[in-house]
Amino acid sequence: VQLQASGGGLVQAGGSLRLSCQASGRAFSAYNMGWFRQAPGKEREFVAAISWSGGMTYYADSVKGRFTVSRDNAMNTVYLQMNSLKPEDTAVYHCAAKSRDSAGWRFPREYSYWGQGTQVTVSR
Repeated sequence: VQLQASGGGLVQAGGSLRLSCQASGRAFSAYNMGWFRQAPGKEREFVAAISWSGGMTYYADSVKGRFTVSRDNAMNTVYLQMNSLKPEDTAVYHCAAKSRDSAGWRFPREYSYWGQGTQVTVSR
């Protein structure tokens, strides 16, 4: 599966952005999807994940209550709605896919396919 993330940009603290990740190739519903982010000089970290059906979602503690992950299998797209953004949310955001039959949600090594990333910058 090929992944293309979009929707990043520059926003003031307290603002909102919605990221999208468009998938192509094999059936989208075969995959659980995750969002990760990587700030300069830091390791890639888990942000959110959603099961293949959309029935289960997982969030990092740092974004819980502010970010919402969702998906539209008919559109082969997963979304990350980001509200109440903070400067510390600044990073390149990547979407990733893993087989729905595989275990785990929170570690990059658990995902097989990655998009190219989209930059999110939150100013003070």
